[in-house]
Amino acid sequence: MNSHTVQHISECFVKPQCTTEESKQPFYLTPWDLVMLSVHYIQKGLLFSKPAQANEDGDFMGALLDRLKHSLSHALVHFYPLAGRFKTVKAEDSASCLVYVDCNDSPGAKLIYATLDMTISDILSPTDVPSIVQSFFDHDRAVNHDGHTLSLLSIQVTELVDGVFIGCSMSHAIADGTSYWNFFNMWSEIFRAQGNATSISRPPILQRWFPEGHGPKINLPYAHPDEFISGFEAPELRERVFHFSAEAIAKLKAKANAEYNTNKISSFQSLSALVWRCITRVRNLPPDQITSCRLAANNRSRLDPPISENYFGNVIYPIRGFTTAGELLEHDLRWAAWKLHEAVVNHNDKSIRGLLDAWLQSPRVYQLGQLFDPFSVMMGSSPRFNKYGIDFGMGKAVALRSGYGNKFSGKVSCYPGREAGGSIDLETCLPPATMSALESDKEFMEAACLALVNH
Repeated sequence: MNSHTVQHISECFVKPQCTTEESKQPFYLTPWDLVMLSVHYIQKGLLFSKPAQANEDGDFMGALLDRLKHSLSHALVHFYPLAGRFKTVKAEDSASCLVYVDCNDSPGAKLIYATLDMTISDILSPTDVPSIVQSFFDHDRAVNHDGHTLSLLSIQVTELVDGVFIGCSMSHAIADGTSYWNFFNMWSEIFRAQGNATSISRPPILQRWFPEGHGPKINLPYAHPDEFISGFEAPELRERVFHFSAEAIAKLKAKANAEYNTNKISSFQSLSALVWRCITRVRNLPPDQITSCRLAANNRSRLDPPISENYFGNVIYPIRGFTTAGELLEHDLRWAAWKLHEAVVNHNDKSIRGLLDAWLQSPRVYQLGQLFDPFSVMMGSSPRFNKYGIDFGMGKAVALRSGYGNKFSGKVSCYPGREAGGSIDLETCLPPATMSALESDKEFMEAACLALVNH
């Protein structure tokens, strides 16, 4: 399988089908955007089966690519910052800089057509996600600051023998998961309308949100990118998708809530607690080692007044529950779930604004190598995002996969199960020895379905 390589056949740039006065203005970055400049692009994608008639239609891929390009140009009218590039203006004192999106001086978003002589089964049947999947995405290992010279959005369409993978690499410095999946869904909506849609069901809100008294221009206290941009190379990792049925998750939730005679602990908090405890156990950490479980929290509904779910940009913060490895394992699932529940409840309008005020006093940019330690777990993405409702004329996707970006030991990405109904897939990254130990962990494997995640 390692002998197979993805062949890039063609590429082009796509601009919005039309422009407006608004789209000609600078698109300024908020504190939540700026902190992301040194992390990787968001890289997620969907694998589709080729329709039966594709083999009879000699130009199936040509027609698909034309429609994807046409609908993308219409989608970019609504999501025009994705067609721009970053620009930096140095302050007169040269001790600080302003980074923003220039929506005019750019060739647009990138669209790539590639081929691979492999089947859907070759991708989905192995226990681990094959490393070839990383080649389904453009901007491999790029950090968001590279958007000064790279497109902020790149779509790679990879044709397999019997399938098509549509991989989307989007700058995480202008969009979080909520915005990312809204774009993907709206692009699909326009595609299905054959490009005739003059409106979309969830138009993005592009007006910037800043804390009162701040913005739209926020300078970073750096004279040169070397002061706040660093690359990140992940250690050797195995990547595996574990499937949890709706029934298994319901049992976890009931178990977590029983001890406290409550129903406040959510399904996601219960599942996260299980993952945190089991990964900590198989890591064999010293009892006094601090360990944490971070959850990517959407701040939109937590602010007062709330921000619309259609707001385009970053509105997330990694909240965390933490304790020592010894204490986490001495207690049961319910105790760990309550720790996470408390972290979620305490993340409210007051705490969010306090964090923003602290950042504005001393701005900094996240560094992947420092942000996450090998003793903790990070639960990313969300099973709430509509991922399998996306359709580009080939029916419902058979699987969701991601690229190299933002992966490290203990990174767990949470996706809705393909069959819906409350099931969840956990894309889990761990060093080989730790993953093998997790696969032998009784508590974890009893909760996870042993059947193949994709069927």
